[in-house]
Amino acid sequence: MATVTTPAPQAPATSQAPHAPARAVLRTTLRVGWFAAGVFWTVFAVLEGVNHGWPAGTAALLFALAPDLALFVGLSEAPRTARGQLPPRAVPYYNAAHRALVPLALLVVHTVAPLTWPPVFAALCGWLAHISYDRAFGYGLRTKEGFQRG
Repeated sequence: MATVTTPAPQAPATSQAPHAPARAVLRTTLRVGWFAAGVFWTVFAVLEGVNHGWPAGTAALLFALAPDLALFVGLSEAPRTARGQLPPRAVPYYNAAHRALVPLALLVVHTVAPLTWPPVFAALCGWLAHISYDRAFGYGLRTKEGFQRG
């Protein structure tokens, strides 16, 4: 008589790591925080524009757009890159323009400096708003190959 053996029951395979839900909550919380920071810095930039006129408003707008000018550095290499990849030549410029510590440090220097000019404060607020919105929408710093960091 033949005996039939059945395999031992195994745990179901999961496609996610055990801590994936906690990481998703953390990522969402960070993005909401970055969005709130973006709104905060936008309000400050607009207030500076309203209180000090067109020089401050123009500086805020220009510095809100300026960090993405680094995307044009490697434009000639763009056809040879993968989708979502920044040309490696542009990465150092992009990362330098998208580090929040740079405008925050300049903001501290501007605050304690004996000479202040309102458009500088407005420009730094616009720059911080840009960085904050980028982080809120999932655009962070890049690897040296030009891909988004995980």
